[in-house]
Amino acid sequence: MEGNLIYDYLVFGSLILGSISVAFYGRFSGPKEKTKNDYAFSSKSNMFTMMLSIARGFLGVRVFLGYPSELYYRGSSMWEILYGMILAYPLVCFFFVPVYYSLSTTSVYQYLDLRFKSRLVRCLASGTYVFRSILNLGVTVFTPCVALKTVIGLPYWASISAIVSISIFFVMMGGLRTAILADVIQLLVMLGCSVVILIQGTITAGGVVNVVNTSYHNDRLDFFNFDMDPTIRVTTVSAIIGQLFMSLSIFGCQQNFVQRYCSMSSQKKVTQTLMANIPIMTLLFSSSWVVGMVIYANYADCDPRALGYITNIDEILPFYVEDKFYFLPGFLGLIMACLFNGAMNLLVSNLNSLAIVMWEDFFFLIPAFKDISEKAQLWFIKALGAVCGLMILGIAFVVAMLSGVIEASMLMTSATSGPLLGVFLLAMFCPPANWKGAALGMITSHAVVMWITFGHLTVERPPIPLLPVSVDGCTNTTFSPNVPPLPHHTDPVWTEDFDIDPVVNPAAHDNDFLTSIYLVTYMYYSLLGTVITVVIGLLVSLVTKSDEDSYDEKLVHPWARKIYKWLPGNKTCFINMEQSQTNPHSVDCEIYKPKTNKI
Repeated sequence: MEGNLIYDYLVFGSLILGSISVAFYGRFSGPKEKTKNDYAFSSKSNMFTMMLSIARGFLGVRVFLGYPSELYYRGSSMWEILYGMILAYPLVCFFFVPVYYSLSTTSVYQYLDLRFKSRLVRCLASGTYVFRSILNLGVTVFTPCVALKTVIGLPYWASISAIVSISIFFVMMGGLRTAILADVIQLLVMLGCSVVILIQGTITAGGVVNVVNTSYHNDRLDFFNFDMDPTIRVTTVSAIIGQLFMSLSIFGCQQNFVQRYCSMSSQKKVTQTLMANIPIMTLLFSSSWVVGMVIYANYADCDPRALGYITNIDEILPFYVEDKFYFLPGFLGLIMACLFNGAMNLLVSNLNSLAIVMWEDFFFLIPAFKDISEKAQLWFIKALGAVCGLMILGIAFVVAMLSGVIEASMLMTSATSGPLLGVFLLAMFCPPANWKGAALGMITSHAVVMWITFGHLTVERPPIPLLPVSVDGCTNTTFSPNVPPLPHHTDPVWTEDFDIDPVVNPAAHDNDFLTSIYLVTYMYYSLLGTVITVVIGLLVSLVTKSDEDSYDEKLVHPWARKIYKWLPGNKTCFINMEQSQTNPHSVDCEIYKPKTNKI
């Protein structure tokens, strides 16, 4: 057992050193970074590499560690968010990418400034992205630290500091090209580990048929639940609607993804990459759930959590590897390194995007920074990335000390998706929308959804139910010698008196109106935020319409322009900037007053 632990440490350390080597390779191979555009974009990345990087950026560490435990203890309901993800890809291809690719902007939120001629709208959107990303990344950094402490015994402070320190090193060494290369290597390693677990687990569980039957007969495979009760954590309806709006916000309005689209050589290649990414995303996403099925089939009659071997449901995957792969020294270290590197690579990719957004949308707007050289801008952006890393370090330490912060951050991420998506929908598909409507729509949406979010956290609600587990089949040989015996058991005593979270569904008439709103699942928060932003934004824009609302026509989706021209009433002026430079009479407005960024 101690010999295996030595191998695990050696493999873990070797892969961390390998990740650092990737940073050196990305820094000293290929074209050098001389400007901020070199740092922000990666024109040399091929289509396959970009596909894997986009998939890796969305899936993250929680998929590898969290979804197997979700299937094991809560069933397959959350699996159906895959439908919303798949629907989001073609919508992003045909509605968002054409607008972005016609612009030469470094920050996706710069588009809002061009469209609405308002720094306020731009800063609201970019501030939402920065706030949500820093909070969410703090949780992302902490997530693998739970497994590292449980299995290897690495203290929280050590693993958190190591992840953030190496990530800052990556950021200083290279830009998006280095992050993409690290994403691809990490994704392939994690996929390889999943395949090994699937093969070994299927064999020990008695084959594919037995794995599927065990999960099915024990209610782990429960699809197509069309219950319209909005308080249920996730159903087929909420999975499709909620995840669709969250995915559109992530894929269509988030800097780290749009940054990758604009790094490609043509719009056609972006479309091909995103559409080809659907089967890849489906395979990678589903593989984690199948891993959960395999683990459950092995422990269906003897649950480690019920016996006290683990306390957190997310520890089931590391425990399984520690238990079943004792014959393969170093494999547990490989899994731990995957979790460590996964959090690190995701942090690197997002630090790059955060630094670009903070520079373009906040600091570069300050007159004192307008005239600094390209080289100075590049180093300032890298310094901003390091500062963001230190902020995330502090949040990760707070997460380690407090309970319930992870749930709060997930709610916060869902709550901020709607306002962000809503303002981009206003900009691209609502020609009458102006900066007053966009700003008030975002502010109102944030206020309402955040109020519901905090109410959700404070109201007494039923716990998330866990499916029943069994210890009827436990014997002295159920677990391998690699698993140490429980300290409070000389000889294992199996009991059915284990903790199963009760399902409590209070009657609807027992709750007042506000409590009923607070009990609505967070899956609908993104939809609610989007609707509020668009409706308020349109109403205010129509009321405050003025001659100064004119803008370049290419900033609105072509389909929206055509439909808008068919509608009756006075129209907002479209300006074709390219034609107006050579032929002033091409501007079909009685008066065109260019407007500068006043707010």
